[in-house]
Amino acid sequence: MRLVIGGLMVLAIVVIWTTNVWLTDRFTESTRNRAELRLVLYSGNLQSELQRNSVVPLLLARDPELINALRTEDFSRTSQRLISFQGEIGAASLVLLDASGRTVAATDRNLLGTNHRQDPYFVEAQRSKDTVFTAARRETGGYEFTFARAVLHENRVIGVVAVEVDLMKYERAWAGLTDAVAVTDSEGYVILSTEPRWRGLSMDEALAVRDAPSAIQRALRAPADWGQERPDAYLRGEAVMRNEARIPFRGWRIVSFTRYDSVRERVNGVLALEIMGFAVLLAFTFYMMSRRAWSQSAVFQQESAELRRLNARLQREIAEREKVQKDLAVAEQTLAQSSKLAALGEMSAAVSHELNQPLAAMKTYLAGARLLLQRKRTDEAVASFQRIDDLIERMGAITRQLKSYARKGGEAFEPVDLRTCVSSALAMMEPQLKEREVKITRTLPRKPVMVMADRLRLEQVIINLLRNALDATKGVRDPHVDLLLSQGETAILAVRDNGPGIEDLDNLFEPFYTTKKPGEGVGLGLAISSGIVTDLGGRLTARNGEGGGAVFEVQLPILTSETQAAE
Repeated sequence: MRLVIGGLMVLAIVVIWTTNVWLTDRFTESTRNRAELRLVLYSGNLQSELQRNSVVPLLLARDPELINALRTEDFSRTSQRLISFQGEIGAASLVLLDASGRTVAATDRNLLGTNHRQDPYFVEAQRSKDTVFTAARRETGGYEFTFARAVLHENRVIGVVAVEVDLMKYERAWAGLTDAVAVTDSEGYVILSTEPRWRGLSMDEALAVRDAPSAIQRALRAPADWGQERPDAYLRGEAVMRNEARIPFRGWRIVSFTRYDSVRERVNGVLALEIMGFAVLLAFTFYMMSRRAWSQSAVFQQESAELRRLNARLQREIAEREKVQKDLAVAEQTLAQSSKLAALGEMSAAVSHELNQPLAAMKTYLAGARLLLQRKRTDEAVASFQRIDDLIERMGAITRQLKSYARKGGEAFEPVDLRTCVSSALAMMEPQLKEREVKITRTLPRKPVMVMADRLRLEQVIINLLRNALDATKGVRDPHVDLLLSQGETAILAVRDNGPGIEDLDNLFEPFYTTKKPGEGVGLGLAISSGIVTDLGGRLTARNGEGGGAVFEVQLPILTSETQAAE
């Protein structure tokens, strides 16, 4: 069903897009044809009007009464005669001028007596024996179109007759249409236009004269033209098509600008029907899908109830597992502490022996001090007391180390110098080391080897490794244990012995795996140590040395300045 819906959507897009392009081209062409047909009609009307008025000056210039009026300067009936001609001809205005350019007769009696000596049509009519045509710009913004001809008597100019052609009526007629129409002269300047601001400008200048489009108009212009070709021009911020035709009169041309609104309306009407059809088809598809969904809703409700029950049971199991994990974490911590206490138990005999020696020496020093005091030898008695104080300090150091090791390690990480941890671990193991003859070799760098760790847990790892090394060297001639601390990309502490080595490296760090005799160990030391090193972000590895024996390596990240800042 998803593929069907997707296919319908793709088909709808393709059909609508294709229809839009095809209909837009077709309707645009038909609109252009109609606009061109209108231009031919407009051009014919203008030509007919101009031709009809162009012969009037010739007829009036040969009228005997007008010639006689100019010759005798009797103009009492001339204006009335021109008015009668105007009704028959349909001209806008008829004017008769004498040789000086003074208006002696006119259809508009307000013009009588005005002088037109400087007007272009008067000047050109006197120079030419034919009818002249002029288009003069009015002060009001329009143009005055005039046919003029000299009135001759005995080959002498005695006056000028002028016929004004009313072409502005076509502007008023065109203004009621949706098209913008303009007529240009032979030099390309607009002389007639439905846009008054265009008069007197070239067509390029006229198109540039428009109000700046607003932000909304600029935003709407792009989607409005999406389905059509690039428009011929923009008029008032709207895309228009341009059509042009020639008027067979003095090189005039007529231009029209037609909006695409009619095209878009017709195209959008067809597209709306197509979209409605696809919407109905999609609605029917969704209806079929909904019926299928209704049939499955009962099954889904039953499955939903079952899932809720399973979810409740799963939540109970998750809570139980979280509780078990918390108990396991507590058990692991307790187990690690028990391993430490077990190590303390093994060291208790050596510690008691280590404490017995200072106690016996203290008893001897006290007896000697008593005799020295009885003999008045105070200085020597004070020296004996000083020796007793040194022995007490030594005993306090041993007990402090035991108490510190017995404490549980926390999670408070801090910068730790590995060299200090190695020294503390050796100090803790000193009583056991004195019971046997084992050569301990320490190789430590001079500079601090700083890591981020829990000091007590790290000391526990080192002590476990030392105990294992000591146990491995039992029964070995010339036993020795090497401690090698190096620093590179990581800090590496290697504990090496000359014992028999490790037989099973794969299971070495598994809990309760041990090679010791029953009663000597339970196999948790290495497993706990490995977990501690992993928590510190490092790794504990084991291997057999090339010359025999076992090698344990503790690798920890170096504490650099960047790491310390991050912590």
